[in-house]
Amino acid sequence: MTPQPSDLTYAEVGATAGELPAGYHHLRRSRVIGAGEECFTTAAHRILNWDMHRRAGIGIDSSTPPAAVGAAVTMRLGLGPVGISAACRVIEVIGSVSIGSVSIDAGTESGFAYGTLPGHPEIGEERFWVQRLPDDSVVAHIVAFSRPGRWFTRIGGPIARIAQSRIAERYLDALMCA
Repeated sequence: MTPQPSDLTYAEVGATAGELPAGYHHLRRSRVIGAGEECFTTAAHRILNWDMHRRAGIGIDSSTPPAAVGAAVTMRLGLGPVGISAACRVIEVIGSVSIGSVSIDAGTESGFAYGTLPGHPEIGEERFWVQRLPDDSVVAHIVAFSRPGRWFTRIGGPIARIAQSRIAERYLDALMCA
């Protein structure tokens, strides 16, 4: 169930699950991160428990330890007065997962999507998930659409796009199975 878009900063709620809307910058990244059930489970835990973000150097303050529909999360990049905070709300959880005592029964896909809340530097949505393919390989995916939401991201234009791309690569690095 997708929450009402009332507090989100965009109307195209859930669009990262299908065709991305016009009028936004689009980002799509996928990478094989390993193989097997253990890799899939580990990567799913890293995504759903916010460890992917933390391992990529992003500070996390979430209203729920695992990602859950409706959960509010504030991310922070940088230190002190130079840092940037970004608030989002989880709009979808992919797969049926209960993390309390481990039990990921997500079939072949697991992850979540969140959308931006007022004050976020961008306006849009981002979706993170892992997929276990029939050949047993595990692929991590990131799909996003965004446009500037604050004065400094409007001015920063191409720099903001480069930063978003680099952070997406750090997320994928954080999901790599050893």
